[in-house]
Amino acid sequence: MIHEKRVCWYSLITTLFDSFPSDNRSVAEFRLSCKFSNMVAQEFTVDLDKPLVFQVGHLGESYQEWVHQPIVSKTGPRFFESDFWEFLTRTRWYAIPIIWLPVVCWCISMSVRMGHTALEVGSLVIMGIFVWTLLEYSLHRFVFHINTNTYWWNTIHYLIHGCHHKHPMDGLRLVFPPAGTAVLCIPFWNLVKLISTPTTTPALFGGGLLGYVIYDCTHYYLHHGQPATEVPRNLKKYHLNHHFRVQDKGFGITSTLWDRIFGTLPEPYVAEKKK
Repeated sequence: MIHEKRVCWYSLITTLFDSFPSDNRSVAEFRLSCKFSNMVAQEFTVDLDKPLVFQVGHLGESYQEWVHQPIVSKTGPRFFESDFWEFLTRTRWYAIPIIWLPVVCWCISMSVRMGHTALEVGSLVIMGIFVWTLLEYSLHRFVFHINTNTYWWNTIHYLIHGCHHKHPMDGLRLVFPPAGTAVLCIPFWNLVKLISTPTTTPALFGGGLLGYVIYDCTHYYLHHGQPATEVPRNLKKYHLNHHFRVQDKGFGITSTLWDRIFGTLPEPYVAEKKK
C-alpha cells in the first residue's frame, strides 16, 4: 500500500493568517496536515510514484475530498506515461508573455490599421480586460470547481484544475499550457466576432487575451512571489486562503471584485467589508 505524504509549511500558514483575527487562525482548520495518510476509495489507493491522471478517476465519490487535501511541494507528480503528453502539461511561467504578448500587439494593430483612433483602441482593450476578469471568475467558480464523482469526470477535473489544488506549489503547472490556450482562442475569437464589428473584434479580443496574460502571470506570482507592497501582499493572502482554508469561496485571482459582487467573499473578508 502506497502512503501519501503531506508536507507541513508553517511559514505559509503564518503568512496567510497574520492579518486575520486570532479566532480565525486555527491551524486545525487547515486540510493541510503533518502526518501520513491513505486515501482509499472502493479499495483503490492513489500511488504517487506512478502517473496520476488515469488513477484519480477510480477514487469515485472520495475524489473531491482527496483533491482538496493539498500536498505542498515545488515539484509536482508525473501525469502521463508518455513523455510527449507529459511535456505538454509543464509550462514555464515566462512562456505565457513571450508567446501571447506578440499576438496581443498584432490584434491591437489590426484595429489601428482599420482606422480606429488610439483612444478608441485603448477603450476596446480596457473593455476586453474587464470582460476577462468576469470570465476568469466564472470559469474558476462554475467550471474549475464543479463536483465530480465518476471516473472520466474526475479525470477531466483533475487535468483542468484539480491537480492545482492537490499540488498548489507545482511551479510548472501554475499557468495554462499554450497548446490548450491556442485551441480555446478559436471559439473565443468567434464569440467576440459575433458580438462586435469586424474592425473592433481584434482590439477587443486582444484586450481579453492581455487580461489572460496578466491573470496567468499574477497567478504564478501569488504562489511563488514575495510581495513587498500591501496590495499584492493582500492578494496573495486572499488566494492562499482559497487554497488552504476556504476552497469554496474567493474565486477571483487578479482582484476580489466579482467575489464582492456575487457574495463569494470568504468569512474574514466579509467581516472586514461590514466594518
